[in-house]
Amino acid sequence: MSILRKIVVLSYPFMMKILKLTGMGRRIYKNEKNVSPLESFYSLKAYLNNGEEISFEQFKNKKILIVNLASECAFTPQYSELEELHHSNQKLVILGFPANDFKEQEPGTDDEIMEFCKKEYAVTFPLFKKKSVKGRSKQVVYKWLTDKTKNGWNDKEPQWNFYKYLIDENGNLSKIFSSSVSPIDIEF
Repeated sequence: MSILRKIVVLSYPFMMKILKLTGMGRRIYKNEKNVSPLESFYSLKAYLNNGEEISFEQFKNKKILIVNLASECAFTPQYSELEELHHSNQKLVILGFPANDFKEQEPGTDDEIMEFCKKEYAVTFPLFKKKSVKGRSKQVVYKWLTDKTKNGWNDKEPQWNFYKYLIDENGNLSKIFSSSVSPIDIEF
């Protein structure tokens, strides 16, 4: 582990406490009116890091937390928290989508990302192919998450790495959490 990475990992708990106390950057958007999606979440498909295509139909009746990931970000220690949730909550599915959209903090290839996640954080939740999560070339899952004509209410793209989107058991986009909201602080 590089010295810079060690500093980031060691400073992460302190940074998160300050963000929680001050509320700086902490945003939670809610589907206040319980709007149903116009296009089914379960109709989506995506490619895992290993190239296998999966259908989101398999996630019916479970809560799903979708997170855009990066390995060189101050929020990268959230991998540990996401992995903890993955093991502690059997009714929750964590889906990780690496992207290099924010300050090029995910420069690695799919193989390098997988190796990093396994070595540094023992990640076992599904990781998908690295692709953009914002702009015109964003992947289909993020097209659904950020288009209110598809999801029913939200048109905001992720503002940084480790933005979290919560899908309820019925396939509705229920909440969005900014990067500074720890996965451990989310009530499911």
